[in-house]
Amino acid sequence: MTTLSRRRFTALLLAGTAITALGIPGALAAEPKRIVFLVNGNLGDKSYFDLGALGMEQIKAKYGDAVETKVIEMGTDQTKWLATFQDASEGDWDIIVGCTFEISDIINEIAPQYPDKTYILIDGVVPYEQGNFGNVYSVTFNQNEGSYLAGILAAGLIAEGTIPADWGNSIGFLGGMDIPVINDFLVGYIEGARSVSPEVKVAIAYAGSFNDAAKGKELALAQYRAGTAIGFNVAGLTGLGQLAAAKEAGRYAIGVNSDQEAIFKDGDPEMAGKVVSSMLKKVDVTLLRAFDLYVEGKLPVGRIEAIGLKEDAVGLVETGNMATLASETLKGRIAAAKAGIIDGSIKVSSGFALTPEQLNALRDGARP
Repeated sequence: MTTLSRRRFTALLLAGTAITALGIPGALAAEPKRIVFLVNGNLGDKSYFDLGALGMEQIKAKYGDAVETKVIEMGTDQTKWLATFQDASEGDWDIIVGCTFEISDIINEIAPQYPDKTYILIDGVVPYEQGNFGNVYSVTFNQNEGSYLAGILAAGLIAEGTIPADWGNSIGFLGGMDIPVINDFLVGYIEGARSVSPEVKVAIAYAGSFNDAAKGKELALAQYRAGTAIGFNVAGLTGLGQLAAAKEAGRYAIGVNSDQEAIFKDGDPEMAGKVVSSMLKKVDVTLLRAFDLYVEGKLPVGRIEAIGLKEDAVGLVETGNMATLASETLKGRIAAAKAGIIDGSIKVSSGFALTPEQLNALRDGARP
């Protein structure tokens, strides 16, 4: 037996040991699977991309030597993204993961060229009706559902007087870009807030970037100075500026994607103290779920799947600051809304379904 053969035999033996111990399906036992996550940006956003990397860690922790994982940061230079996807596709990766709408066009171009690869596109879609995408799984989030709960929380804290009256009586929204997925957050947020206070006003701003914390802070500070008592950031790295602004202005903020209070609790407890809660968009849970389905032979490639509160893919942090700031009545209201959305008795509008005219009317009617 050659040295290379011995190494391969040893690797397979170790993988088999892990598989036997974990009860992993035999299809995975034949040969370890390789999955790579291509980050269209950089880690350290304390939000979306860090959650994707966490999902990769969870896959490795669950499957051990039966899987090889890698995370590649592509940076913010979009001209380099296509080449990186091309290189990964020509390599020996079984699964290639991309996130956000910004990757949709790339997978649209790359996936049909490599039908033996499986592509997982999180929070983006490809035009299935226009091409051969039987190897692409697109999963999107019903972020409007989680944002509905965040709107109840924001408006409820004002209505109950938990937030001092001299802070102002409007709630804020900071979006990374004026695009459908961000406006899906906004629509749910406004509807949730209006379920508490029908006349509530919502200050709305878009930074035009997901990677500019300074711009995020500038926009959030402007909202706070104009009478916004609590703001909701949906802007990736830009949104960290919202949290910094809340700290500086002495106001409250709602985080996004990750539990942003917990993230900053040790390193910047003053900032963490201003994060009332976070609307969770569970990229990590979604990625692990997708790999589980792949292993089971049940990954719905060739189509789009939308997941939300029912699948535990979105949610609202109920521990930490929220546990003490929200009254039992408000917590009960949020719990009832969550149950209603899951059982279908509460229908939350989608930003994807609104025409530009309808969206503009909603925003104009909500602004202070």
